[in-house]
Amino acid sequence: MTPLSLCAREPHVPADRLVAEMVPPPRFDAVRFETYIPDPDQPSQTEAVRALEGFAAGLDGKPGGGPGRRRLFGFGKAREKAPSGPRGVYLDGGYGVGKTHLLASLWHATPAEPALKAFGTFVELTNLVGALGFQQTVRTLSGHRLLCIDEFELDDPGDTVLVSTLLGKLVEAGVALAATSNTLPGKLGEGRFAAADFLREIQGLSAHFRALRIDGEDYRHRGLPEAPPPYSDDEVTRVAHATEGASLDAFPDLLDHLARVHPSRYGALTDGIGAVCLTGVRPVPDQSTALRLVVLADRLYDREVPVLASGQPFDQLFSEEMLKGGYRKKYFRAISRLTALARDAKRLADTV
Repeated sequence: MTPLSLCAREPHVPADRLVAEMVPPPRFDAVRFETYIPDPDQPSQTEAVRALEGFAAGLDGKPGGGPGRRRLFGFGKAREKAPSGPRGVYLDGGYGVGKTHLLASLWHATPAEPALKAFGTFVELTNLVGALGFQQTVRTLSGHRLLCIDEFELDDPGDTVLVSTLLGKLVEAGVALAATSNTLPGKLGEGRFAAADFLREIQGLSAHFRALRIDGEDYRHRGLPEAPPPYSDDEVTRVAHATEGASLDAFPDLLDHLARVHPSRYGALTDGIGAVCLTGVRPVPDQSTALRLVVLADRLYDREVPVLASGQPFDQLFSEEMLKGGYRKKYFRAISRLTALARDAKRLADTV
């Protein structure tokens, strides 16, 4: 069979699809608090589950009613008065400790219709604003009971001001907030831009959340074998031709193609793909390319698409300078996720 090509795809995603798809990704369809397995050596994981269960129980399923209807979204009973403390929860922890699992579990546990709950990554949220415009995004999300933001990051001053203003408007409208990140809310933007110049906005963001620290090691590598070494070009090509729904692209060509497709469309780019086969993997040449690859890795991981590759291993994608810079957490997450997907792809190679 002839493999597909990601480079041949130029998806167009209407704005209404961006809103409708703000739900937990397929990988997290079935997760619940009960399916989260805390590490017995990390009590913060059990404490986080307990706190989030209480948070979900405090949401009554009624949509936000605009600025005139304000409630306290903390860990106690809602009150009909403007709150003085945080109105959201912020999960802070390293890679692979189950933050997204817990965030999706909160979405599922919140007693509201799916149309009244939104779940998306930070990048998807900013892309939504780009597609709808700021005011329309506020109007669209103000009727929601809960907004879950995964992988909360601030990469530039524009995002800082935009998100600070957006979340402030949504909190005034009665929307509960929940977010995950590898960076405490008061430290967002640190190491990326002159965060001190935007301290007011960063502190404003931090004030919306109560932080919950989740400690632990990356579960994707806990007790599992090392990621398989890269395959040869011939092996990757053979698997691509033998696997239904597989794509086959040269890695440098794919990186060039990602520059021509908006990151908000990377999910659509992978629609219907059963496996991604890449030849000639090599270190990414610059930071812009690296950040686009991070977004693609997230979308592939969300959709549980195995990745089979030749060339250099995934832990050599990013330079030492990148891994020590302001975006290092994103790069380490991408390495972790691509390694997990490479492990998933091994079964494809073993059966061909």
